[in-house]
Amino acid sequence: MTVQDARRAPKIFIVAGEESGDQLGGALMEALVEAAPGVSFRGVGGRRMGASGLESLYPMEDLTAIGIAAVVGKLPTILRRLKETVEAVLADPPDVLVLVDAPDFTHRVAARVRVRNPNIPIVKYVSPTVWIWRSGRAAAMRPYVDALLALLPFEPEVHRKLGGPPTFYVGHPLLQRLGELRPSPAEAERRRAKPPLVLVLPGSRRREIARIGADFGAALAEVGRAHEMELVLPTLPRLEGLVRETIASWPLKPRIVTREAEKLEAFRSAHAALAASGTVTLELALAGIPHVAAYRIGWLEAQIGRRVLKGTTVILANLVAGENVVPEFLQEYCTVPALVGALGSLLEDSPARQRQEAAFASFDDIFGIAGPSPSARAAEVVLRLARDGRPGALPSPG
Repeated sequence: MTVQDARRAPKIFIVAGEESGDQLGGALMEALVEAAPGVSFRGVGGRRMGASGLESLYPMEDLTAIGIAAVVGKLPTILRRLKETVEAVLADPPDVLVLVDAPDFTHRVAARVRVRNPNIPIVKYVSPTVWIWRSGRAAAMRPYVDALLALLPFEPEVHRKLGGPPTFYVGHPLLQRLGELRPSPAEAERRRAKPPLVLVLPGSRRREIARIGADFGAALAEVGRAHEMELVLPTLPRLEGLVRETIASWPLKPRIVTREAEKLEAFRSAHAALAASGTVTLELALAGIPHVAAYRIGWLEAQIGRRVLKGTTVILANLVAGENVVPEFLQEYCTVPALVGALGSLLEDSPARQRQEAAFASFDDIFGIAGPSPSARAAEVVLRLARDGRPGALPSPG
């Protein structure tokens, strides 16, 4: 935005390519409207961004493809949408181009726009997982990303070390749901009551459930011989049939819940959890629930992963804590005896349980939840770039 345009409401071009990005983008748009009344939007998004005022250039689903076969089948459409998106940005240059997640698509948009119009500031919302694999992506982003908005507090330092773009920690969207995840006084009493409520979380994808379900069932049965438990398994409505088939042979059967309100109620009352590794482990940590994490992927994926993955943990809660407080059992280490021992210790007032509780209690300070919301922090960075333009627009991240 030039000096003479400083008082004009900013024009934002925003692109999201998947459901999680649509949720982030919609919340960001609402924060931008609150901070800069009159702000206008163009771009690509889904229902959440549409509800926040975006008329998408084309259906966001055109960019969504899972698996090699799906990507190959959709490739002509994706390439066409890539060209259309770049041309739409250049035809009416925005004050800021905001690209939300979906790195395979949005990074290509950023690179092409930067070549053809270097004056458009570009913000990337959500860091690729460069701390786990393909760390070279950090430095590769620097030529075409002016500001990277990070969800996790350790990411700015990771990008600084890897030569990535200026990275600003804004906060994870789960921080805006802490009131839904954390117990009332009555629910806190239920957490301490007998029998303990244990969450069973075998994953949100069919392959995850198929690969890990039998071990979860056997482990829970073994733990149940020594500990009386109430089991609750939250799942998505589309997966309910598969979940019921999976637990049909379990000796100890959990109560299945499919509504979001039921899931949150269970989170607020849970004493411990057995979970498939994923974002849900951060959800559990922020809710203050000690848990055990496990995961199993296909043989070929595992061989590739062993060669490219870095670090000693893939659990977000461990990465945030800076130590491996959540036990994780991956691949051949995901065995029934291992799960039984780890979960059983969390049902007692053990050092393992105390260690997790202490680590999770520090997360409010680490995440900085006392400050503005993640969306408000993200909007602040976007608007500073809109006001000041690219060169030297932003101070160095703290």
